[in-house]
Amino acid sequence: MYEWPCYWLYLGEKMLNIEKIKTGVVIDHIKPGQGIRVFNWLRLDKSPYMVAFVGNASSRNMGRKDIIKIANDIAINFDILGLIDPNITVNVIEDEKITKKIKLKLPGKVENVLLCKNPRCITSTEKYIPHIFYLENAEERTYRCDYCDEIRYAGDFN
Repeated sequence: MYEWPCYWLYLGEKMLNIEKIKTGVVIDHIKPGQGIRVFNWLRLDKSPYMVAFVGNASSRNMGRKDIIKIANDIAINFDILGLIDPNITVNVIEDEKITKKIKLKLPGKVENVLLCKNPRCITSTEKYIPHIFYLENAEERTYRCDYCDEIRYAGDFN
């Protein structure tokens, strides 16, 4: 389908080559500065396979962006990734080509991702009840608790 390019990074007097990956995932179009949040959430620092994190890369459309390349298939919770940045694109790579592009969005419902902070909410006293939130306002990225109507911002997830 598409070919994923090699990236060359300038590091002082040295160039760093981030080569194509045969099979894996490329998380692209991450808002600058949010890539480290995705990296940490996926626990890629403990990864046994090759991972490349590029911060503040040039982008024709965005000006600047962060990119993460992972040389392995991994399971990703797209709802959480959408909460971090709904403009992220996930590219699935097979045989060095993009075989699937997944455009993220804010999820309509999240469960046990956002936690209700209202002390009067049933989730505060009954620990077995799941924290369920529904998208309240997509522009403001706010979610409403299913039990007590407490409003939380999408960036507040744990």
